[in-house]
Amino acid sequence: MNRTRRIVGNILISLSGLLLVASAAAKFAGVPKVVSELSSMGFDGNRLLFVAVLEIFSAVLFLVPFTRPVGLLLVCSYLGGAIATHLQHGRSIVQPVVVLAVVWCGTLLRYRRPLWTVALSEEQVERSLASSEG
Repeated sequence: MNRTRRIVGNILISLSGLLLVASAAAKFAGVPKVVSELSSMGFDGNRLLFVAVLEIFSAVLFLVPFTRPVGLLLVCSYLGGAIATHLQHGRSIVQPVVVLAVVWCGTLLRYRRPLWTVALSEEQVERSLASSEG
């Protein structure tokens, strides 16, 4: 894998992961615009807290290289739910779609097989890590 592709992939992964962390932080902080928008879609109180926990948990798993494949699945599921919720309430789906596209672009630039740890043994994962890092 060439160096430029790996660097651009890392930048996109970091950018999208940090964007998700910032979004979760806004939910935890109770930013009025975020709270009112999510309340209008039925996410208030404990539901809003639960959404924020899911978002930060998924983002952190995605940002950590060793847990990235599982984080990728969770982030995709989270953003898929966001897209479905936006559609259900007649809102624009552009924002979650763009974030999801950046997640996948970064992952595909960085890794040849983004879900490699899901199907491989621990020994195969270590060999794959060594070869993709080198």
